[in-house]
Amino acid sequence: MIRRSAVLAIAAFGLLMPGVQAADIWTIDPMHTAANFSIKHMMISTVRGGFSNVSGTVEYDGKNLVGAKVNAKIDAKTINTNEPKRDEHLRGKDFFETEKFPDITFKSTAIKPKGKGKFVMNGELTMHGVTKPVTLDVDGPSQVIKDKQGNHKVGFAASGKINRKDFGITYNSVLDGGGVALGEEVPITLDIEMSKPGDAEKPAAKSKG
Repeated sequence: MIRRSAVLAIAAFGLLMPGVQAADIWTIDPMHTAANFSIKHMMISTVRGGFSNVSGTVEYDGKNLVGAKVNAKIDAKTINTNEPKRDEHLRGKDFFETEKFPDITFKSTAIKPKGKGKFVMNGELTMHGVTKPVTLDVDGPSQVIKDKQGNHKVGFAASGKINRKDFGITYNSVLDGGGVALGEEVPITLDIEMSKPGDAEKPAAKSKG
């Protein structure tokens, strides 16, 4: 019953949006999608981390990425830098304040070709309650394939840089020898896999006689 309702909702969305068909709505697969980042620590090393729950939808006809529209959401509470105490600090008021701002969202506004298999994606990133324009370099999309269940699969990768202070994440500490403990510029990378149900199988033809 729930699955049937979801299918009807997607179909209704396609009918309400001019030029959009339900078959063009892809779902981001959280199990095969990664959102990662890195940041300089004490001006000498790099700390890397990521988020384990990325979800959303992509309007994509399977052929032309320029016309695609991306709506993605990241669960900020899933931040992981392989150090539990640091991760707890990152969820707190000095950084992401995940109790108050549990989601990080991205909505694309334009996609332009940059060369064979490469694109520039402009969009709006909302993090820590602040929305700012961002630009991502995109590689892909991959060839559309079918899995064993007949579902269509496609993927692409994206990368870019943001300044954490632009989003109100300003915490830092001054080192004894000068400088600060944390960098401001944060490189980000996204590896996204999307899927949609395959065409319904046609019923077998009845034999005559």
